[in-house]
Amino acid sequence: MRYPQGGGLTAERQQFREELRLQAAERFAQGEASSAIAKDLRVSVRSVQRWRQMWDEGGPRALRSQGPASLPRLSQKQFAQLEAELAKGPAAHGWEDQRWTLARVKTVIGRRFHLTYTIQGVRKLLVRNGWSCQVPARRAMERDDDAVAGWVKEVWPCAEDSRRPVEPGSSSRTKPASP
Repeated sequence: MRYPQGGGLTAERQQFREELRLQAAERFAQGEASSAIAKDLRVSVRSVQRWRQMWDEGGPRALRSQGPASLPRLSQKQFAQLEAELAKGPAAHGWEDQRWTLARVKTVIGRRFHLTYTIQGVRKLLVRNGWSCQVPARRAMERDDDAVAGWVKEVWPCAEDSRRPVEPGSSSRTKPASP
């Protein structure tokens, strides 16, 4: 199951899933079949079988939620500080061009907060907090927009008219005169 913006289940969804498991535990105690429980709770039989095995080994307590899989390593306050650092631009952090890459953001996090993230961890952190990948427009710094506009108006129509005129053709390469 894929989760929105790289995060895990919400607290409400975790609670709902835990309640399902506990309902199944009550029915395990009554001796009901896994297939009947799965059908009534609208889950897969395999999930019910897994829950039953956990229930056999540890009782209803084993079916309780374990909490979130992992907590974010940067707090919201720290992420706000990171955003402020990113707003200063790459030049303020020693890079010559004006591009933020995941590797550079990783370096800033390491320098500022003394935390180590993987490249994919940085990507997930940024996506989770509403950032998206941006691809820069590939234009030269020396580009003259007025000259480009003039070229499009004057030169391009001449080049466009130099194409062969479109004539009805033949579907056969070997017999051009065939109907």
